[in-house]
Amino acid sequence: MTLKEIPCGKTVKVTKLSGEGPVKRRIMDMGITKGVDIFVRKVAPFGDPVEVTVRGYELSLRKADAEMIIVE
Repeated sequence: MTLKEIPCGKTVKVTKLSGEGPVKRRIMDMGITKGVDIFVRKVAPFGDPVEVTVRGYELSLRKADAEMIIVE
């Protein structure tokens, strides 16, 4: 399951990042790494962007980036 598929109000744990090269590096630089908990705060009406809380701060992710984050 990817982060894009998670509904509002749920907390999930990252199991894998599926991006390549600079895209994966950018996601990791935002603090999203394997084993970290992510709380889904809001999802825009058309699903883009997704607002999450990770490591104590709020972050907005595009759908394309959220699809690269595998969670459980």
